[in-house]
Amino acid sequence: MHRHDVAAAGRTLALGERPWLMGIVNATPDSFSDAGAHPDLDARVTHARVLLQAGADIIDVGGESGITLRPPVAVEEEIARVVPLVRRLVDELGAIVSVDTYKPAVAAAAIDAGAVIVNDVSGLRDPELADVCASTGAALVLMHTRAAPKQRLQDPELYADVCGDVAGFLADRMALARARGVRDEQLILDPGPDFAKTPAQTIELLGRLDELHALGRPLLLAVSRKDFVGALTGRAPGDRLAGTLAAIGHGVDAGAHVLRVHDVAATADYLAVRAALHGAVAVDPALALDDAIRHAR
Repeated sequence: MHRHDVAAAGRTLALGERPWLMGIVNATPDSFSDAGAHPDLDARVTHARVLLQAGADIIDVGGESGITLRPPVAVEEEIARVVPLVRRLVDELGAIVSVDTYKPAVAAAAIDAGAVIVNDVSGLRDPELADVCASTGAALVLMHTRAAPKQRLQDPELYADVCGDVAGFLADRMALARARGVRDEQLILDPGPDFAKTPAQTIELLGRLDELHALGRPLLLAVSRKDFVGALTGRAPGDRLAGTLAAIGHGVDAGAHVLRVHDVAATADYLAVRAALHGAVAVDPALALDDAIRHAR
């Protein structure tokens, strides 16, 4: 795996020794994956604590669902959802927090509350978002998409070469970010599985994920419970863990640096066993199973 240091609002995130886990906490009532399972601030803080204890390195907070059947959330409402949660995650849990937003005012408010990463799923559609990261030093995730936020684009004929389109788009967005004052060290790249891509296009893209290392920045892989997994397995979002782990294994083989996942504990277990079997970590010869968990109770 390629090593990269990411500058994030005064922090340095050293990526590449192992995959980092980005746990998802939705501050929304309508997420596609959890349908508002954590309905208030206390429940969301508790969920984040569980994710951190399970092995999350970063908590990604989102105040607007990507569901396309509903209109965008007003900036004031998104700030009201996100900022109190970010502040508590930083102050009470000491978490490294990412804010999932494409709105500059929301990003600025979240960074002021303690977030150090802006996870922009719009592909820097609003260049002022780069200005926020340039002025604050926050890291910026640039994601590939050809669709506007809250719009669904599924066109089997859209790309002659989907991986080439992703690489070209991300290179262009990197240049735009640089022109607005963002340093390369602040940038993380996300190929955007399922965003403006059919399941077949996403699968083709992920099959060539390693080619994106040529862009020279760390890769974030967001495949958890995605549509392409559902299309392959015929399973609803809550039943896509096995398929998600298969996609994660492929992504780790391809050198993904950050894994954005819902099921942190299961992913951490998967990675621990995988690392031992691949010889990536030393196994103590005295390793033994605790008798307390030897048998089902």
